[in-house]
Amino acid sequence: MAEPEQLPAPEALLTAPGYVARRLHHAYTAAWQRYVDPVLTGPQFAVLTAVDAYPGVEQGSLARAVALDRSTMASIVKRLEDRGLIRRVTPPEDGRKRLLHLTDEGAEVLRAAYEKTRELDRLLMRDMAKADETTLLTRLNGIAEHWESLVED
Repeated sequence: MAEPEQLPAPEALLTAPGYVARRLHHAYTAAWQRYVDPVLTGPQFAVLTAVDAYPGVEQGSLARAVALDRSTMASIVKRLEDRGLIRRVTPPEDGRKRLLHLTDEGAEVLRAAYEKTRELDRLLMRDMAKADETTLLTRLNGIAEHWESLVED
């Protein structure tokens, strides 16, 4: 059976910021699976990185820092806990809180993924001058903050 013809994206999509963002996300997710880890997801990596940066942090406080809603955050934390990468501790003074800590295995998985992630970053930015990369990331973070502000409650 013949392969379907590969059509270029219509101009109307190429000028739509949301389409371009989705296209970048799709390409990044595929590259992540190939170069970093086919099991550990980008959001899981973000949670591990944040728990490493803020050991003992309350689970609910991390969601915004890693650009996740609270229910997605809870689901990711549960999966990471089930894999033995983090542990949730309930402090005696407040049984509703869950404080997060990396396990030894979680620290090792994070270290290995971090090295591969930095290599992926180098591949993604390979042909870009450092100053241009800094400018691009500053602008993208500004756009992300603006888009997030449109849906904040």
